[in-house]
This record gives sequence, C-alpha cells and structure tokens, in this order.
Amino acid sequence: MASKAAPSASASAQRRQLSEQEIAQQYQARRSELQGIASKIGELEGEADEHRLVIETLTEAQTADPDRKCFRLIGGVLVERTVKEVLPALQTNLDGLKQILEQLLKQYKTKETELQEFQREYAG
Repeated sequence: MASKAAPSASASAQRRQLSEQEIAQQYQARRSELQGIASKIGELEGEADEHRLVIETLTEAQTADPDRKCFRLIGGVLVERTVKEVLPALQTNLDGLKQILEQLLKQYKTKETELQEFQREYAG
C-alpha cells in the first residue's frame, strides 16, 4: 500500500504543477492581450493626431480659398480634390477614430481590472 501512496502524491504534485503552468499561461495571455490593446491605442492616437494636424491646415486653407486643390490618398491611389470636399471626410474619419479609441480605452480598463483580479485570486 505504501507504494500506491507515493504515486498518488506525485500525481497530485503533477496536477498542482500543471495548474500552476496553466495559471502562468493564462496570465501571459492576458498580459499579451493588454499589450496588444495598448499598442493599437497608441497607433490610433498617432493617426488621430495626424488627422487633427491636416484638418487645422486645411481649415486655414479653406478660409482663404475653399476651391483650392488638395490631394488625398484613398486606397493607395492619390486623388485630386478640393479643400471643401476633403475637409468634411477628414472630420468624419477623425470622429470615427475618436469613437474607436474610446471603445479601446474602455476595453483596456476592463481587461486591466480582470488581470488584477486574476492576480489577486492566484497570487500566493
């Protein structure tokens, strides 16, 4: 009987080790997800800043000459438009970027809270 007790003790140690490995894997997966969201937020913030800069420049140009030519890259093709045509489209794009950023920030905060709860639950 003593020989049976030893294998079951090592089996439970293996289960514990496995669960610790699973915990570590889940923790890393959650951290990776958070890092991915943070990276996307940074990327979109940069894009929004570029939109703001172009909008400011074109707003000044529109005041002077709304029919002034400008060029816009659409799907890899450079097209000629006027300032009055491009400015509303850029503003719409910026508004869309702001909405996506808000959603990503909420998602980041939620995932961060989940990660903190996970750490508290399995710390030890």
